[in-house]
Amino acid sequence: MNIMINRIEKTFEKLKADGDKALVSFITAGDPNMEKSEQILCDLPKYGVDIIEVGIPFSDPMADGPTIQKSSNRAISAGSNLSKTLKIINKFRRVNSKTPIVLMGYFNPIFQFGLEKFFNSCKKIGVDGIIVVDLPPEENELINVYTKRYGVHNIRLITPTTDKKRLRKILKFTSGFLYYVSITGITGTKKPSVLEVKKAVSRIKANTNLPVVVGFGIDNYKQAAALNKISDGCVIGSAIIKIIESYKEYSKSKISKKIEDFLIKFSKDNK
Repeated sequence: MNIMINRIEKTFEKLKADGDKALVSFITAGDPNMEKSEQILCDLPKYGVDIIEVGIPFSDPMADGPTIQKSSNRAISAGSNLSKTLKIINKFRRVNSKTPIVLMGYFNPIFQFGLEKFFNSCKKIGVDGIIVVDLPPEENELINVYTKRYGVHNIRLITPTTDKKRLRKILKFTSGFLYYVSITGITGTKKPSVLEVKKAVSRIKANTNLPVVVGFGIDNYKQAAALNKISDGCVIGSAIIKIIESYKEYSKSKISKKIEDFLIKFSKDNK
């Protein structure tokens, strides 16, 4: 795909030159509330996060497990939506022009917002990539024209059930990096098998030069270290959301400290 080099390529190039692997984090925009979500987003790069995935709140997140479903519900209850998600990212860009931002969500909110308006907004505020969880490669033309026009990477999910034929079809429209879903089923409910992931990542890399990051079910440092040996990085999602979920029990500063302590260990131990 002919997309101008953006923060995603630059980040992976630097990591490779330094012999490091990407630490990718996921949060839901507006969870547990708009103010705290904005603060967490701005703080993540300080904790060693290289790429941030920001979830667009959605009322029916079918691919997500209970933890992320709850985070979406909390965000919606706090008044979050796609417009406010974009506003949070716009504020983030005022203080951080380097860290790549990837929006992750479902097609319905984006379609309702307006495809042209959405991708134009992404370009203006500095969104580097988009993962549309429920858009199959057969429907990729719905967004392909806009990702090209506005220089936003179309990042695709690869699953353990993706065969060679489908992989080639997915790769035709993918740029930025590939997100390998290390387990079958919904997020945050199982643990990945390092051996199976190794086989899958090797198969994917035989067909593309794009970086491959591994996500779903990663919640400890040893696990991430093992997966980083065979991939270009790991995604930490549900584990962070579980910390945010405890916001009623702790002050804002304590939640931030818990997230920092958790992520700093990933950053130091696995790079």
